[in-house]
Amino acid sequence: MWPVGWEALKRWGDDVVRVEPLTGGVGVNEVWSVRVNGHLAVGRLGQRSDADLAWETDLLRHLDRAGMPVPVPIPTMDGRHFADGLVLMTYVEGGPPETEADWRRVAETLRRLHRFTHGWPQRPGWRSSTDLLHAETGTKVDLGAMPPEGVVRCRAAWARVTGRTTCVVHGDPNPRNIRMTADRVAMIDWDESHVDIADLDLALPHNAAGLNDEAYDSAAQARAAWEAAVCWDPSGTDQFAVKRLAEVRAV
Repeated sequence: MWPVGWEALKRWGDDVVRVEPLTGGVGVNEVWSVRVNGHLAVGRLGQRSDADLAWETDLLRHLDRAGMPVPVPIPTMDGRHFADGLVLMTYVEGGPPETEADWRRVAETLRRLHRFTHGWPQRPGWRSSTDLLHAETGTKVDLGAMPPEGVVRCRAAWARVTGRTTCVVHGDPNPRNIRMTADRVAMIDWDESHVDIADLDLALPHNAAGLNDEAYDSAAQARAAWEAAVCWDPSGTDQFAVKRLAEVRAV
């Protein structure tokens, strides 16, 4: 018997085994390493809608076809790219960035993502940071749950990046979501990806994207505001969200 929710694994055939839980997606998804027909893969089980999962798996397949190293959805026996909230993806080897040169390679990879996805449709139910200048909610964001003064600061940060080109952003380019080898940089965990201002991805350590001082400051403020809004919980006790909001300057 499969654990609750993982019964859908049978849709990938008889030779599928859950191996061990993986870090990442805490509180949102269950993520496990699995073996499919003898090959190591990653299974992610969550509560995303079919429309949301279709958007994400279509994006990853598009990026794979464009030559970007990404986790590629593994189809079920009948050709679907997810089933009952479960997605199986290829396992991506590698380690996190450690040096300034590593981060410059990450920046190049993110800029490729941005170039390849100009005009991409918004993820179903999501809002961009600049949409939230006027909207109150979108997927995980509920500005009504945040302190009003904090919302004013977040919106001021997002207003600074209005008018920029929009594209798909990874949304969470932290070291845990980056797998590097000598010859390639891969981004994993696309759960936060959506259409937004590219700057949200480019406030990187060492200013690896080479932004000028004003652009880097705007990007860092917009990203801090975004992460505060996405992670905020109604009790206001999420320490990461509180810390990120504190980094958004008063206007």
